[in-house]
Amino acid sequence: MDLNVKLEIYEGPLDLLLHLIKKNEVDIYDIPIALITSQYLAYLELMESLNIELAGEFLLMAATLTQIKSKMLLPVLEEDQEEEEEDPRMAIVRPLLEHMKIRDAAEALERRAILDRDVFTRDVSLADLGLAPAEEALVEASLFELIDAFQRLVSKFEAVSGLDIYLETRTLQERINEIIIFLREKRQASFEELTAKDRTKAEFILSFLAVLELARTGCLRLYQHQTAKVIMLFFADQPHFVKTQPNEPDREEDRDYEEDQVE
Repeated sequence: MDLNVKLEIYEGPLDLLLHLIKKNEVDIYDIPIALITSQYLAYLELMESLNIELAGEFLLMAATLTQIKSKMLLPVLEEDQEEEEEDPRMAIVRPLLEHMKIRDAAEALERRAILDRDVFTRDVSLADLGLAPAEEALVEASLFELIDAFQRLVSKFEAVSGLDIYLETRTLQERINEIIIFLREKRQASFEELTAKDRTKAEFILSFLAVLELARTGCLRLYQHQTAKVIMLFFADQPHFVKTQPNEPDREEDRDYEEDQVE
């Protein structure tokens, strides 16, 4: 399948590593490097197959993980034991810890800023998914959690009836427009609900890429139920991540300037 489009990724290699550490429930100071390296490379292969453009940092991290894995497979000599060499995994543990601090600070600022935004028109509800109100605990979802949801859906449908593979006739922009119309009316929907009518691998991939692009531009927000792992999509009336066009003046600043001139 060739969609003739490359989508930029909006999260980095450290985000992917943190996702894998959380997913495998391992200690960040005791990372099973062989397992994490294998899963990391599998994610890169999947993203490339989905036409997601990977920055050079992802390939650099892959090389770093492979090098650390090789070092840890080498036998430890007695003279090396006396010198107490640093654990090779610290080469990624340190930047991971620093990245966590920066990300936590950014999320705190985001939570504070979103209080003044009228992004969602009604509260989150998972009643349609058969979840009890006490279980309705949503957290913001990452790109990699969306990828996990995509893999689960495709695997489920392939196991039940199989998916036909053929060249999708719709374009990515057409699917994006369909999702915008759908979410403008419903305001929120699960990823499963959004892909309920998809019956081919091409259609699932197209829906996934459309959601990815809408999330990247801020047209929708992704949340995940902490226990059920259900991805919820919320439509944003005023995308706050969309950059103003270079030649387009900022209207709010213009109004402030005009008011100052009148005074």
